[in-house]
Amino acid sequence: MKYNNYGFTKEANSYYDEGLRAYMLSIYQNMSLALGISALVAYIVGNSAPVAMMIFTTPLVYIVMFAPLIHIFFFGRKLMSMNKQQAMLHLGIFATLNGLSLGSIFLIYTSASIAKTFFITASTFGVMSLYGYTTKKDLTAAGSFVYMGLIGLIIASLINIFLRSAALDFAVSFIGVGIFTILTAYDTQKLKSIYYSMNGTTARAGSIAVYGALTLYLDFINLFTMLLHFFGIRKGDD
Repeated sequence: MKYNNYGFTKEANSYYDEGLRAYMLSIYQNMSLALGISALVAYIVGNSAPVAMMIFTTPLVYIVMFAPLIHIFFFGRKLMSMNKQQAMLHLGIFATLNGLSLGSIFLIYTSASIAKTFFITASTFGVMSLYGYTTKKDLTAAGSFVYMGLIGLIIASLINIFLRSAALDFAVSFIGVGIFTILTAYDTQKLKSIYYSMNGTTARAGSIAVYGALTLYLDFINLFTMLLHFFGIRKGDD
């Protein structure tokens, strides 16, 4: 018998390929839903003066800023052990909380530049995710390297909250674009590997697909916010 790279016979390969396509499609659909929720919430917040003032001119801004991080810290890893309905609920809650936080970009940047940056992000994300899905090269080493870089990026971002250094902000954004571009390919390949590790079982496929959607959602959002520093046009500068 002839086997593919994952140890399956060629007779079984078509079955797994069909299942993989359905699994990845579910991930991208859930991710798109989460992005849509965040975009809608951000647009409403950013274009409603009373809501924006209530959030961004009061101590409530700190709750909005850290709520997504707290939620992902407590529930992110647990998504795979939940049923699909529970996992989708938490994905929706996180997308909503993140949308509240992202509302500030509509106060800072023009809508046209936000839309432009979104399409640049979508194009970059699409190319890198396709690469991660199709490449035969093992991206584990690259993924481990950029995850270490991500830790440094988070530390630098937290420090810059207090320093407010334009140079450090530029460096964080520049490095961040590279990190999340590579992470998109790595995470896509990792999610593909997770599917094959399930050996065709479907009991947890739904919740794992939601976890995958969250993973790629984070890659997309972070890439978008980093690129916005370069392509975003501030209101008053256009």
